[in-house]
This record gives sequence, C-alpha cells and structure tokens, in this order.
Amino acid sequence: MKTAGPGRGTNSVSLRQYNERSLLQRLRRAGEASKADLARWAQLTNTAVGSIVESLEQSRLIESAGRRQEGQRGQPAGLYRINPQGAYGIGVRLDRTSIETVVIDLAGHILARRMHDQVLPQPEQALAIVQQDIAAVLAELSPEQRGRLAGVGLAQPYNLGSWLQQLGLEADFRVWDAVDFGTMLSQAVQLPVFKENDGNAAAIAELVFGVGRQENDFLYVFIGAALGAGAVLGGESLRGSSGNGADLGLMPVPPSALPSAPQLGGQWDILLSRASLNALSRHVRHHGIEVAGNAQLEAVVRAGGPAVAEWLDDCVDAFVPSLRAALAVLDLPAVVIDCDIDGGLIDALIRRSEDGLRAIAPEARQTPRLLRGSFRADAGAIGAASLPMFFNFSPRADVLRGHASPFVPTHHLQELSHA
Repeated sequence: MKTAGPGRGTNSVSLRQYNERSLLQRLRRAGEASKADLARWAQLTNTAVGSIVESLEQSRLIESAGRRQEGQRGQPAGLYRINPQGAYGIGVRLDRTSIETVVIDLAGHILARRMHDQVLPQPEQALAIVQQDIAAVLAELSPEQRGRLAGVGLAQPYNLGSWLQQLGLEADFRVWDAVDFGTMLSQAVQLPVFKENDGNAAAIAELVFGVGRQENDFLYVFIGAALGAGAVLGGESLRGSSGNGADLGLMPVPPSALPSAPQLGGQWDILLSRASLNALSRHVRHHGIEVAGNAQLEAVVRAGGPAVAEWLDDCVDAFVPSLRAALAVLDLPAVVIDCDIDGGLIDALIRRSEDGLRAIAPEARQTPRLLRGSFRADAGAIGAASLPMFFNFSPRADVLRGHASPFVPTHHLQELSHA
C-alpha cells in the first residue's frame, strides 16, 4: 500500500483512517447499523460513508447483518456489524505470581488460553514460556485466522520489583525493572508488540469490549492481588508521562488499623496495601481461615463473617477518599470497579463506596456513577489482547496526526504456530 508524502496527501490519508475507525467504533457500540445511520452519527456524506463501508467490508472488518425489517417505506435498509473473524489479537499478561496468554477475536471472545500459576521467573525463562504459549494458542487457529493477527499485547505491572512488602512477597523481581520485555518478545516472535501496564490495559478492554460501548469517560479500578487502575478520557487511554497515568494503587493513605496489616512505620501507606485481595487474604488467615487461591477466597467472601466485614470496612475507609481525590483531578462521571473474585464483593464495594462518596461530596460536585466491570478474572488477559485491537482500530488522536498505520493482515504466522 502506498503512503502519501508530507502535506495534503498525508492529511487526507490520516483523515480517512480516522473516519474508518470512527465508523468501526460506532458499529461496535450500536451492534448493527445502516449506512444512513453511520452517516448521520459521523456527520459525513452518504457517498463518503458508502466508500468507507465498502472498504471495511472488503477488508472483512465488518459484514452484512441483513436488512432492517420494522415498518419502513421503500426498500429496507441494509445493516452492517463488526465481523468477529476480521482480526485476532494475542494477549500476554505477566504478573508477579502468574503468566497468562490468550488469543481473542474482534468481538473480544477468548478462543484459546494458556495459564501458569507460578512466581514470575527470570526474564529469559519467562520469554521461553511465553514463546511456547503463543505458539500453542496460534496452533488452535486456522491458517486463515493466523493471517489476520493484529499483533501481540503485553500487560504487566510496571516497577515489578517494588512494593513487595506491602504485597507479602519475598521474591526478588528487581531484574525485571532493568529489561524491556516488550522488545525482547517482539524480537523473539517477529510480531508487533503493544505494551501497557496492567491497569491501563484492563481499562482499554472495558473501553473496547465492555462499558465503553456506552461510556466515553471513566475511571477504571481493578482489585486483584494488588490494585490496578486506569483512566479513559474522550475514548482514549490516559497514559501519563511514564505510562502510569491514574495509578490509584499508589495513592497515599493512612496505615491500616487491622491487626493483620504489616507494620511499615511512618504516617502514610499506599492504597494497594489496604484495598487489595492480598490484604483480604492476609486478614482472613489472621482469623485462622486458610485460603489457597482465589476460588477459596471467593468462597470465604460468599460465606461472610467477621474477617471479611473487618477488611471491607478498612478497605472502604481508604478507598473512598482516594477515589474522591482522583476524581477531583480527572473530573470523570463514572467509575468502573472490577475484581478477580466476586461472591458479592463487587456489589458490596460499589454500594459502600457510593454511600461514602456521597457523604464526603464537596459542594457543587456530584457523586459519580459506579458501574460493575465486565470481565472479572479475565480482565488482565483480555486487556492485554485488546491492545492490538485498540491501536489498530480505535479513532485515537494519533491517527489524525499521521502516527498510525492501517491494519495489514500478516502472512508469516504458520511457521510460528508450529515452532
């Protein structure tokens, strides 16, 4: 494909890409729509939309959804929708205690998965594991599907070697802070790798495949072993100068009053010490209840009892003012809360947080809408796999600046899938 040179041609190509991606986003949000619907929403001419729709259909990113039947005069309008088989994304999620690799289609469905519950090894060992897992998930796709891969997304906590005392971990991850695993992975598998911290990646998953169908601006919070977060403003991820934008887990909070909490010294702790499943597990064990893994922890939450109630009180006490402080800066109308487990925990946290935010709402400020996340334990993996979809197909400002390339199906993956 020819790329226009500097000047007007470049602007024309960038605007065309942006409009294509805007129509894809509209279709994703609407489910299905006609050319007239799309022209009205995008404020483009019918001719322009017709040309874009034809191009997207030829690229197999959208497909016919039949014709509108309800009471119209004349010929029923043809409808279009996102084609789930139009593109595929691989997601690699690295955490301090797990490695997960998935492949998803353009509708966000997980088609294959590999999971390792283990302390994160040295980068070279992790790379060998991830290479094998990528080959394994690709082997479950047909050659045609492999040829429509949009890339690999990598989601991991940044600064892996930090906050280990708060997380109750004794392993040494400092070597991870000195390597660029994204570059290592891209060179190993000869594919483009899109890298984000795990909080931003999960927020992007919500934007592309979850509440982003209705919401364009929200703060996203995920409670897992630690606490991850990200912000979406105007349909774009807020990255910040270091990729750690909206890192709510590092919000300064007073130390926990729970007897199970580590004694760190000083007047301040960080939110992830109190609002995390690690803190909940630690307090449950303090009450003499052994938990090994999230399934057992969810069963404990479902059963209720003093340990869960005490932790929830302590969590909300730190969580609510942190949310209010973040929202005072970001001015977002909604907060999406998700968690690795449920058992009633998400609803309880939303209910308690709504009450707390309302109680401390400053004059002339409303309480944001609190919404349930869409993916629970799959948020990290789908978040990683969402990254190639987001950077290839979302109408970001970079597209208008000419910093984005159109999706070009790959053709060299069959060998990789059998490596």
